[in-house]
Amino acid sequence: MKDIQQPAARQSLNSTKGAVAALALAAAGAVFWQTPAISAEDAVVIPPPVMDEKAASDTETAILAGGCFWGVQGVFQHVKGVSKAVSGYAGGAKDDAVYETVGTGHTGHAESVEITYDPSKVTYGQLLQIYFSVAHNPTQLNYQTPDEGTQCRSTIFAESDAQKKIAESYIAQLDKAKVFPKPIVTTLEMSKTFYRAEGYHQDFLALNPTYPYIVHNDLPKVANLKQLFPNLYSDKPVLVMSTSK
Repeated sequence: MKDIQQPAARQSLNSTKGAVAALALAAAGAVFWQTPAISAEDAVVIPPPVMDEKAASDTETAILAGGCFWGVQGVFQHVKGVSKAVSGYAGGAKDDAVYETVGTGHTGHAESVEITYDPSKVTYGQLLQIYFSVAHNPTQLNYQTPDEGTQCRSTIFAESDAQKKIAESYIAQLDKAKVFPKPIVTTLEMSKTFYRAEGYHQDFLALNPTYPYIVHNDLPKVANLKQLFPNLYSDKPVLVMSTSK
């Protein structure tokens, strides 16, 4: 898939467009996370969830999967109320939570992001609204362009029955409203352990803003977050390296 040392699969699809875009933006002195959308997928404006959580504690966690974790992590690192967003794996066994193994698509794992947040500042429902609208395309089954495989599936790993009910309600709400051209294929999985990904995957978007794959596929997501959710957008990302002991 997209190992830093072996990015051939992604670069074969994106190196030309991404490199050209990166060079052009760099020459113009652009701030990359403020660039206009240049990816094939635009964000979709969707209504907020009818059902949402009531803040019961200072800290909650959400685990979301939607293709490559670089972009998903990068988006949620820019959300106000999020104190940490960590890339990792969920859905499979501990021994299989290794990047190369997960990339085979046979481990049950999905590339995921564990989001730690303050529900008094951003609710679970708001996180899901960003997830469905900006972070990925929930109508793509077992792939997120240009990545394919069950490890790239759209999945919500609910941490509680309350999260499961909110997610189920929201998916039904969005499908009924037909805000997407096709039905949502996002799955719900319960009681799955999250395993942190290798260090070189953490903060990848923030640390590599000129990397072709990031320029073409992921920076537009952050730009869309800023445009569609200005009240929840934070210019300064919360980085794993600054929140880890």
